[in-house]
Amino acid sequence: MNNSSRAVLLGPLLKSVSRSFYLTLRILPGGMRDPIGLAYLLARAADTIADTSLIPPQRRLDLLLALRAQVNGAPDDGALAQIAGEVAGQQAQPDERTLLESLGAALAILPQLSEPDQAAVRDIVTTLTTGMEFDLRTFPDETSGKLAALGAFDELDRYTYLVAGCVGEFWTKMTYAHMPGTLSAAPDTMLTRGVRFGQALQMTNVLRDCARDLRIGRCYLPESMLAKQGLTPRDLLDPQTSARARPVLFELLRTSLALYQDAIDYTLAIPRSAVRLRLACLWPIMIGLDTLVLLAHNDAWLDPQKISKVRRNDVYRIMAASLPMVASNAMLRAWTSRRVRALDTAISVATRP
Repeated sequence: MNNSSRAVLLGPLLKSVSRSFYLTLRILPGGMRDPIGLAYLLARAADTIADTSLIPPQRRLDLLLALRAQVNGAPDDGALAQIAGEVAGQQAQPDERTLLESLGAALAILPQLSEPDQAAVRDIVTTLTTGMEFDLRTFPDETSGKLAALGAFDELDRYTYLVAGCVGEFWTKMTYAHMPGTLSAAPDTMLTRGVRFGQALQMTNVLRDCARDLRIGRCYLPESMLAKQGLTPRDLLDPQTSARARPVLFELLRTSLALYQDAIDYTLAIPRSAVRLRLACLWPIMIGLDTLVLLAHNDAWLDPQKISKVRRNDVYRIMAASLPMVASNAMLRAWTSRRVRALDTAISVATRP
């Protein structure tokens, strides 16, 4: 692959399909951008395959596993052609089609990376696609009208690791590899915090998107937790159930808050001089905490028309506010603590007898 093709894939195309993640990616130190950017492209392509509901779930699973095999060194031009032919044409967004049609070029970047980076990219894509495989095997066809739920919290905990906690782990490994000496805490501590960082963000997604996921047959709220409130997964399809289900929401908000505390500690363990790396961690934390505050105040959180989502202007406000504070542990601790207190207060008020 020539340098111009690589530049397009890891530049304009990555920007067009990564939405807000590109804001984080472009401020990373140079050595981290290519492996993380490539991992994102491959994972995004896999996610698009897994989510294309016009294709039967079993066929999506077959194509997903074929892509995983190629990431792990089993070339198959026929499988790439099938992905391009069957999945790309179903995409409404041109950039998504382009990504699926460019998988051969994206895979050609992989052997250009260092051997440790190749191994890390293969590992993260394998784990993420395992999470997507879990979705396809666990939940019914989105158009079937059926609904399935996770059984217990342990399943939700494992799921959030497979689809996001592993990303925090990968990110930490990339930091140790490309910025040695940057992280002040012990590697085991940082890897654990990295996993919990990723899980915090995914728990936020699960709670924010619950109403919409229910309508495609997926309930990530564990049945065991719902049963304690006398609820079934199908009860949640009625937005009027929002009030009865709030104890489940608040229990999971508390779980998420504990995960965010580790995400904050992770960020503060990054040296104050590593401004870009700090910002890349800080922005999703603050956006995530703001989302949880919105959820805590949302009396209709199971209504798909009333999703708790941070507005774009507020995202820009967070980014601007972070710049004068990013190099100060005291200021960052105070800023994040205010958000944590706001969420804790909202939960306490809402659950007061």
